[in-house]
Amino acid sequence: MKLYYSPGACSLATHIVLRELDLPFELERVDTATGRTEAGADFRSINPKGYVAALELDDGQILTESAALLQYIADLRPEAGLAPQGGLARARLQEQLNFTASELHKAFGPLFDPAISAEERQAAVARVGDRLDHYEALLSDGRPFLLGQTYSVADAHLFVVAGWAGPSGFGLDRWPLLKAHGLRVASRPAVRAAMAAEGLLAA
Repeated sequence: MKLYYSPGACSLATHIVLRELDLPFELERVDTATGRTEAGADFRSINPKGYVAALELDDGQILTESAALLQYIADLRPEAGLAPQGGLARARLQEQLNFTASELHKAFGPLFDPAISAEERQAAVARVGDRLDHYEALLSDGRPFLLGQTYSVADAHLFVVAGWAGPSGFGLDRWPLLKAHGLRVASRPAVRAAMAAEGLLAA
């Protein structure tokens, strides 16, 4: 498999899970400004949507969208327990993955626009904060991870997207339970290895 990624983007979650499961894979960086891969390919010829993550499977098929990627990869090694294998528990996983992808990720979008006005930025930060409040409330029952006592692909996904609060300039201090969740996830060896490989921290 080959993962097309951009450092610190949502593709980092897929990268983390590939390492968690010790699956064989290659990395190819995408320059999102130019739309070219590090091998010189037009990334839109690989993923017409134009954004990471994209996973090239061994048969040449391309799979995209974090919620789909994370579940697909987890199901390659079900014994690792990173995704429930059916029923309500699997629906709860999908619930978390979809909220992170469709609500939290989307809310961050305007904050990556260098032309955003002060008023637009204030409104975007408020929208992100509303979504982060959801996770803070969820974690208030003492659970260490989104699905309870067990780490899952949903935690890797949230770690990456919620982590954008730092470079966005407001951080997670208002959400101490969510911040603690991020620190728990960040301490995992696979997370540190993925971040080091993407140049996000010292190896």
